[in-house]
Amino acid sequence: MLVVFGENIKVRKRILQLIDGLTDEEFNGTPSCGGWSPKQIVEHLALMECRVATNIAKELKNPDSPRVFKKPISVSASPLIKAYLLEYTEPTDTYLSISETKERLHQSRNFLLDIYDSATEEELRSKSIKHPVFGYVPLIQWFRFVGFHEKRHLRQLKRAVDLAKSNPTPLYESSK
Repeated sequence: MLVVFGENIKVRKRILQLIDGLTDEEFNGTPSCGGWSPKQIVEHLALMECRVATNIAKELKNPDSPRVFKKPISVSASPLIKAYLLEYTEPTDTYLSISETKERLHQSRNFLLDIYDSATEEELRSKSIKHPVFGYVPLIQWFRFVGFHEKRHLRQLKRAVDLAKSNPTPLYESSK
């Protein structure tokens, strides 16, 4: 399991370290130059991880799922590769505390781990899900894709956190 999740664990730890020094107001603050707040970035990561886990669980039940070769998914961490925002992974403007958002991340990771534990290595290698850039990707690679996706957003999160810390006024109109 460490081979599949090793990098994911490191990236997730860095994400949590980045947001730990923020207040809830800074965490929810939208940068004045536009873009997502730190909360929206982290919320997107949890939504994406849940979507990947849901899709894998569904595909494990599909007897007609195609067997395909591995794809070069590690390039998905690069900002040079065009990304597609799927509507079900779009973050909200809802105010959430850092602890609530961390709990969502924790739940999404547990869901992904549960799906991994529920399948055999052969099932994960012999079935696939279509990706908008790579085409059909074996299920086993989707677990690592989550880590590459988070790594891609790590730079964005660092910028958003730096902007939140440098702006002394709240950037977010609370909708509590």
